[in-house]
Amino acid sequence: MSQQIILPKEVKDKLDQGLELNIIDVRENEEVAQGMISGAKHIPLGELPVRHQEIEQTDDIILVCRSGNRSGKALEYLQMLGLKNLKNMEGGMLKWDKL
Repeated sequence: MSQQIILPKEVKDKLDQGLELNIIDVRENEEVAQGMISGAKHIPLGELPVRHQEIEQTDDIILVCRSGNRSGKALEYLQMLGLKNLKNMEGGMLKWDKL
């Protein structure tokens, strides 16, 4: 399955325009403690099997991790469960922090 990607700058621009985004941060607790995108929901990757029902099906669901690898895995898993409009934030928080 091809992955849908979104660039950190696109996410930031949408937030700057005041759009309400459905952002799911799949990093671990200690990573999120160092900062996360305002309004994001934290569901660690390992908890997705028991918490995926907390993800609201919206126009876009943006998945975020440190570099884009774990959020890519989360995207594939959630696609298997039937969620739609999933996007992986390419480069993750490493790129976000440089904006």
